[in-house]
Amino acid sequence: MNHKRLYATAWGHFSNDVLTSSVAVILTVILRNDLHSTTSQIGFGVMCTTFAAALTQPLFGILADHWRGRWLGAASIAWSAIFFALAAFMPSYPLLITCLTVGALGSGAFHPVGMINASYAGGSNPTTATSIFFFLGQSGLALGPFVAGLMTQFMDFRLGMLLMALGMLPAIVLMTLHLNTPIELAYTKAEAKPTSATQAAQRARHRNTAIVVMAFVLFIAARAATTQTMATLLPKYFADQAYLPSVYGAMIGVFSFAGAIGTFVGGYLGDRMNRRLLLFISALLSVPFCYLMLHADGQLFFVAAALAGSLLNIPHSILLVMAQRLLPARQGMIGGSVLGFMFVSGAAFAWIASWFADRVGLPTVLTVLAFVPLLAALSALFLPPTRPVVVVSDTVTAPAAAD
Repeated sequence: MNHKRLYATAWGHFSNDVLTSSVAVILTVILRNDLHSTTSQIGFGVMCTTFAAALTQPLFGILADHWRGRWLGAASIAWSAIFFALAAFMPSYPLLITCLTVGALGSGAFHPVGMINASYAGGSNPTTATSIFFFLGQSGLALGPFVAGLMTQFMDFRLGMLLMALGMLPAIVLMTLHLNTPIELAYTKAEAKPTSATQAAQRARHRNTAIVVMAFVLFIAARAATTQTMATLLPKYFADQAYLPSVYGAMIGVFSFAGAIGTFVGGYLGDRMNRRLLLFISALLSVPFCYLMLHADGQLFFVAAALAGSLLNIPHSILLVMAQRLLPARQGMIGGSVLGFMFVSGAAFAWIASWFADRVGLPTVLTVLAFVPLLAALSALFLPPTRPVVVVSDTVTAPAAAD
């Protein structure tokens, strides 16, 4: 395992997601104190930045497949940091959102190249390395709201945003130093002698392809809608209850950090048990804890938030691995496409939910949202329990076995 490459890439993911997850808190503070905006404007701002990062990921994934992104990783983090710092000095809502949106292109460029480098760095254990990559990213998502809450409560938000941007320098340096050698991955599908049983199974899979794809897309959309909307609107929900930014930043942080644990656990369990069953159980069990998180106080809130965040994120790495096994020679493109769809569907739903929140009330919208994972659980029943067998060439060997 190439530890230097892996940890440089993982630290880059951590740094990128610290900035990404802080946007909702930053907008809540800036727009609440200076621009006196509505909930839908916060949701719209998060949607714009998320769309910019998500819709460009397939394109950057194609570039990463060709270039292996030796310089693209460091440049993408630097790009995001620069525009994040500039956004602090924008005098109006349109200019603020424009600056954050342009900066979000850096996140779109980073994720595909990060996944490729993490998998390569793992050597004969690419799944483990990829889990570490996503664990650090989810940890950044958890820390971002907490850091942003502290910065905006105890100092001028402009200085706080500038310091957060400067905090990206270690990741930029590490990625510049340790991603400077090219990587070459050659993937080939395992060939097996066809039998009557396997041929029949293949015909059955072909007949059910449309159903499986629809179920896969629906599961991603329902899960992303829940996690992204919670992350976007919970700061406003708690701010309306008179919590200080540092307090609700920490509350969101618990929810997000538990998601990091869930992502890692999901990657581990996904290699050892029936994936369809795991996706179904995690989605179904998340519902009561999502509801309880909205209506609990004190220690009970933190227990509910931790369980909700972890259960919602167990499917994360499983879904990406399932998608990448379909096109093993185009990991950057397919990984970027799936991540992009996750972000887009989640951000779009968050904006729609924020629009309804201005009309029927934020508590009502979030309470209804807590039951959306039921749709994901239902769609999981139509997914296949096994995964395609893929053998990676001498450069990297990826274990693949049926669930």
